[in-house]
Amino acid sequence: MLSKTRDFLLYHFATGFGTGHSPIAPGTVGSALAMVFVIFLWPTSFLWQVGLTVVTTLLAIYASGWVAESEGLKDPSIVVADEIAGQFCTFLFLNMAVHDWKALLLGFLLFRAFDIWKPWPISRLEDLPGGWGIVLDDILAGIFANIVLRVLLIWI
Repeated sequence: MLSKTRDFLLYHFATGFGTGHSPIAPGTVGSALAMVFVIFLWPTSFLWQVGLTVVTTLLAIYASGWVAESEGLKDPSIVVADEIAGQFCTFLFLNMAVHDWKALLLGFLLFRAFDIWKPWPISRLEDLPGGWGIVLDDILAGIFANIVLRVLLIWI
């Protein structure tokens, strides 16, 4: 019974509670789910932000790897926990930005651009095994988006 419950939770976490089953742009829909959390529940404490992002990332690595292995695919499109963790990285240490719709939209778009484009060295991380390769490229895309967003926030 415990393994069925664990499997259920891992699957639903990895698939962004169903958003990964979107027939159109599941990664973008998963990122949108993360944005709902950022807009309404993002912690103001930097320590809590880091804790939430680290826990989400570690769970995403484990759950994504588990789903990929279960599906027999390297990076199944239904897995969007990586987008959620990456989107969280985009807004790390940016408390003021989460109250400004322009910064939120820009952060969302920057993360999606880096996640889709995958410039070097982001693309290299996809070669890592299992959940590591699924998630860490999105983490680095989120870090890149965070840096660019910080620079752009000077002007908006």
